[in-house]
Amino acid sequence: MRRTQPPIDLRALQAFVAVCETGSMTAAAKQLGVSQSAISQSVSSLEREQGTSLFDRDSRPPRLNIAGRALLELAGPLLEHAQMVSTRIGDASHTGTLPVRLGCVDSFAATVGPELIRAVSGSARQIALWSGLTPGLAKQLHDREIDMAVCTQVVLDDARIVEIPLCSEAFVVVVARSYLNGREDADWRTLVQELPLIRYTARSVIGQQIERFARHLGIESPRRYEFDATDPLLSLVAAKLGFAISTPLCLWQARHYLGDIAVLPLPTSGLGRRDFFLLHRQGEWDDFADEIVTLTRRVLDHGIHPALARALPHLPEDVLR
Repeated sequence: MRRTQPPIDLRALQAFVAVCETGSMTAAAKQLGVSQSAISQSVSSLEREQGTSLFDRDSRPPRLNIAGRALLELAGPLLEHAQMVSTRIGDASHTGTLPVRLGCVDSFAATVGPELIRAVSGSARQIALWSGLTPGLAKQLHDREIDMAVCTQVVLDDARIVEIPLCSEAFVVVVARSYLNGREDADWRTLVQELPLIRYTARSVIGQQIERFARHLGIESPRRYEFDATDPLLSLVAAKLGFAISTPLCLWQARHYLGDIAVLPLPTSGLGRRDFFLLHRQGEWDDFADEIVTLTRRVLDHGIHPALARALPHLPEDVLR
């Protein structure tokens, strides 16, 4: 029967990594501010506890053997996690409460995120805000690197994760305002015939969702321009180099372009909306999840939606709900 290995001593592991990074025990001791004998003892203790040598000592200087290379590959994430745990404990001790690590897709983080932070800034609650793409945020939630996530699709098959519908926005056509001058009868079909579609990249969830909707509508524009972010996408739209399909929150994120663009509605369809969900672990942060839902809807109803309607008068009424 294979014996159970003892837990890794993190200080010994730190010494081992320092030796690997600096190339010698002398340099590792200098980096960590300890004696060379302390480094040597830590590495020997690590080898003894794991029941294997980590270096090929017949070579000069000693090189990592197979076990050593395997340990070095795994050591980085383990030490980073230990540092994160220490930081979280320190944050909780300093503030009297544990900060909530909230991850959001970029368009939500850049528009609703600041209002959420402002709304809770006067309370004892603390928020650490991350932004990213839905797949990455879902993985961070699964790995407990964040506590809650605002995503645009549910990608976790985990009964422990609670999924709360947060809001929904419709896809709209975006075109240069000057392109529509004197063309009140123009609609999305006209644009499809006259201009190329400027896309979000297919590696993003919004890019994949728009592509499915475009195929549903029969839009077969060649792939010529693709962007990760809304800013460069709208810069080409404003320059009359094509039209785009986007959403209200994305437009608000790049709102310095609102004076140069116009929006046109698209047919109502189940594929024609982007839904946001708040994800968190069951039994954790339940009260704060309810607070985020309430605050988000207040920000959308009383802040972002009215401002968008003033800037883009032809925006459909139910485009953001």
